Amino acid sequence: MAITIDLLISKTNLNATMVKEPNVVGVKVLEQNGVNVKELITALVYNASVEFTAYYYFTNLRAHCVGMEGEALKGIIEDARLEDLSHFESCLSRIYELGGKLPLDAQDFIKMSGCEFLQLPTNPIDTKSILEKCLKAEQGAIVNWNKVCMMTHGKDPATYDVAKDILREEIEHEAWFLELLYSRPSGHMRRKFPGERPHTHKHSRALG
Repeated sequence: MAITIDLLISKTNLNATMVKEPNVVGVKVLEQNGVNVKELITALVYNASVEFTAYYYFTNLRAHCVGMEGEALKGIIEDARLEDLSHFESCLSRIYELGGKLPLDAQDFIKMSGCEFLQLPTNPIDTKSILEKCLKAEQGAIVNWNKVCMMTHGKDPATYDVAKDILREEIEHEAWFLELLYSRPSGHMRRKFPGERPHTHKHSRALG
């Protein structure tokens, strides 16, 4: 028998009174929909750490794109870098709305990302190696955000809305680096301006 919204609210209010915790209907309805909220929070915090750390590493990789060839690549890496920052900020509100939080220690937060592979290559100005690292990062992000989409589709519209918009931009980023490395046409035009984030701008105020 379906639980009515009035019964759900009154029941959670009673439980909240007994344990002195707030009644978070926005979480309760997700649990009723079949969402494992703890697993979802874990996935979101992990993804946030990856996006934050990728932003740092892409900053360093971009700085080492030198010479005529490297200068031509800076703008593309810059677009991906700034949009990774947008992705980090885009998922923060959902983490806290769901009852999660970020680690207290920034080093713990960065370490959980597993992004050490984005450190500069042995030859720090080897543009091909830099592009390969960027591609690997974008492909990993696609897997990460697709997982969140699968966890939330049809169950958690708010988180799904954020995740699918981030996923869309990550797929575009992958296409850019595939085009540069393998001459596989992406079919994309350049962003109108650095950090345009056409899909996630509504979720993040990081870039204005």
